[in-house]
Amino acid sequence: MTLLQLKYFIQAATSGSINKASEVLYISQPGLSSALKELEAELGLELFKRTPKGITLTEDGVEFLGYARQVSEQASLLEQRYLSKKPSRRLCSISTQHYAFAVNAFVNMVKKTNATEYEFTLRETRTYEIIEDVKTLRSELGILYLNPFNRKVLEKIFWENSLSFHPLFTAKPHIFVSSTNPLASKDHVELQDLEDYPCLSFEQGENNSFYFSEEILSAERRRKSVKVTDRATIFNLMIGLDGYTISTGIVSADLNGENIVAVPLSIEDQMEVGWLSHSSIQLTKQAELYLEELKSVISEYVALDL
Repeated sequence: MTLLQLKYFIQAATSGSINKASEVLYISQPGLSSALKELEAELGLELFKRTPKGITLTEDGVEFLGYARQVSEQASLLEQRYLSKKPSRRLCSISTQHYAFAVNAFVNMVKKTNATEYEFTLRETRTYEIIEDVKTLRSELGILYLNPFNRKVLEKIFWENSLSFHPLFTAKPHIFVSSTNPLASKDHVELQDLEDYPCLSFEQGENNSFYFSEEILSAERRRKSVKVTDRATIFNLMIGLDGYTISTGIVSADLNGENIVAVPLSIEDQMEVGWLSHSSIQLTKQAELYLEELKSVISEYVALDL
């Protein structure tokens, strides 16, 4: 087993595709595929499940990745200290529900990264895909919420896939609306106040279970409902249609401007926002830096119990 093989393995696991990994590594696809098969043969383990859509890690692959990353990082430190080589390329991937504070923290993390080369990924995506990304180690961290409605179902999925949920803060539900919406001037709103306005929510694709919804009260029937796929669109519809969505109440003026405001929603519910990780994998220093920035950004809005 060589450090080069470990480098190839880590990149393939991160990319989820032999072709993509070979492009990053500047080697041929057959050469990379052969090197990975040689590593598996040497270990006597199947590290990847190979399908026409790409590759995913097996349970043995997940465990091996944790050790491979540690060895690779230590080798990089040795090279920097004793061989005066330039720092290795920094890698980090985050998957998150559509939260502005998660983007703010990502921006801060990138700005504070002291590296000449890096490759970072931020995926604002669907709840099911966040879980899949962390499960398969496509992402180191996932950002999502639990509440009394979805908790048992999602915690069961976390347990079955060796995932750990780490709470960040608990938020009372708010509606997000345009500053010109008549509801924006209220101290709080009741559910009946929302009946004449379009309810905006993030579409969850093939896994459109109520339990995967990014918005609470997902099982409630609305007279007017619009589903979208991205955060920019949902904000545009708040302004253009006087629509609303339900979320944490944390609004970022830096990213969303002054046109969107949060108004407390008077219901007996709460949202526990936290980060998801794979139980058997130690976080990289880059992921830990992201968590530090995430907690710092959130602390501007809420008191964290850290």
